[in-house]
Amino acid sequence: MNSLNINSIFLISAIFRVGLILYGEWQDAHMEVRYTDVDYLVFSDASSLMASGHSPYKRTTYRYSPLLAFLLIPNSFLSASWGKFLFSTSGKVVQAACWYGLVVHFRIYPIIYALPIIFFLDPRFFQSGMKPLLCDWTSAHGKTPQINSEVTDQCDIWLAFKSIFTRSRILFGLVSGSVFLFCTGFFFYLYGWEFLHEALLYHLTRTDPRHNFSIYFYHIYLNYERELSVLEKLISFLPQFIVQLVLIFCFAKDLLFCFFVQTVAFVAFNKVITAQYFVWFFCLLPLILPWSNMKLKWQGLCCILLWIGAQSHWLMWGYLLEFKGKNVFLQLWMASLLFLAANTLILIMLTRHHNFSPVFRRHAGSKRASKRD
Repeated sequence: MNSLNINSIFLISAIFRVGLILYGEWQDAHMEVRYTDVDYLVFSDASSLMASGHSPYKRTTYRYSPLLAFLLIPNSFLSASWGKFLFSTSGKVVQAACWYGLVVHFRIYPIIYALPIIFFLDPRFFQSGMKPLLCDWTSAHGKTPQINSEVTDQCDIWLAFKSIFTRSRILFGLVSGSVFLFCTGFFFYLYGWEFLHEALLYHLTRTDPRHNFSIYFYHIYLNYERELSVLEKLISFLPQFIVQLVLIFCFAKDLLFCFFVQTVAFVAFNKVITAQYFVWFFCLLPLILPWSNMKLKWQGLCCILLWIGAQSHWLMWGYLLEFKGKNVFLQLWMASLLFLAANTLILIMLTRHHNFSPVFRRHAGSKRASKRD
């Protein structure tokens, strides 16, 4: 890997992505199980409606920002695969804040990263008029055992809240919030309450009776004819919320690893889980593996086999239900429980074998200031 520069890595990854897109087109045309997720068809239908001058929300189950449908309009007249190529191509505080506000408007789930980002903008690393100092990462750094409690120590709750109102934090919050509100307000002006409900509010009380990896699907399926109370719809957020807070307070200073464990936990405890959600944390995996002392031969291989095995076990029951019409809802729910247990165990293993790896180091002046405190 040392012989590859960044341009070579980008080129190889681009070729790999194009190959997967082409293979997906072949599988969709020749195999019973489709490669392309059904949501992509929903996106395409919504973009066709927008291209015809209609609201994208006339397409049933389209519950995203109109910006997504707008970007996929070329699907209608250029190629149905336009969006796939678009998705595969997709340092300053203000620039980062603008992108973050846009991303949260585009897909609401990245809102979970707001608190660790605020913690990460520590005045010891980000000082007015000075560029943050990158840590010197060496090949030996990721192999050096370090105590994970250092992350917790550096993210002391009292110190975090004591110095929360810094220039960088206020600027990031104002800019990202303004971008999000501007995009939301603009599309609310165009599409009204339909947009606000389908793109944002729906996800807070979403109930999906269709089978999916979530442990909640069976309860929702059994009670779908009965209108669930708002409390029942929101109670499933409690375990998810508690786990998120614990991970943030433990790993906020190790931002990349924090994003990864947050995303894994968010997906594992979510009310609805489909295979596309796994991409959310898979794309972060290469960024945290160099700082793990887990050996591939034993622990790493066991984690890989456990995750693949738990998912394959679920997919077996899912196939019998979806394609063969077998009444295996109970077995499928038990497979969901097993899949949650596998994800939790793997997350614990990755956390125990991770070496603290901050992105930035303190400025010289901040060390003296911290001693005075």
